[in-house]
Amino acid sequence: MKDIAKIDRALDETLVGLGNIVLNLAHPSVSRTGDERQALAKSVRQFTLCANKSSDHRVHELRVQLQAVKPTLRLVSSK
Repeated sequence: MKDIAKIDRALDETLVGLGNIVLNLAHPSVSRTGDERQALAKSVRQFTLCANKSSDHRVHELRVQLQAVKPTLRLVSSK
């Protein structure tokens, strides 16, 4: 059981890192093309699926921030 807790914490740390990367890449000055924005929208979707299973509040905060950015990614990527 102790090993599972270690793995869970490691996964949460990884999710926090990945979530921050995706959030930074979602800035309009970083990802400009439709393909880049579409890929980011997919990354947000994948992050959300993983975040839903996490108990770490940081992961859930990032999920909320990324969900707020996602509609903008779709709008830009559909042009």
